[in-house]
Amino acid sequence: MRTIGIRELRQHASRYLAQVEAGEELAITNRGRTVARLVPVSAGERSREALIEAGILVPARSAGGITGLHPETLPTRALTKVLDQVREDR
Repeated sequence: MRTIGIRELRQHASRYLAQVEAGEELAITNRGRTVARLVPVSAGERSREALIEAGILVPARSAGGITGLHPETLPTRALTKVLDQVREDR
């Protein structure tokens, strides 16, 4: 992995982004200390972006996942009726 300073990156951003797009990884330093890495986008991420742009995939509005969802609850009486019907069908 090649290391470049922030000033160098700023002055030649297009060149370095082309290198990253070609598969190279770069470590970015600020006063000699590594502060970031530039890495190419994976093929999977590119595919996801293409699906979103085509309107095939709709990304989630929040990062909460499905943990915030609550299943509908049925009244106990309704469950009893369903069980009775299942038992009668046997």
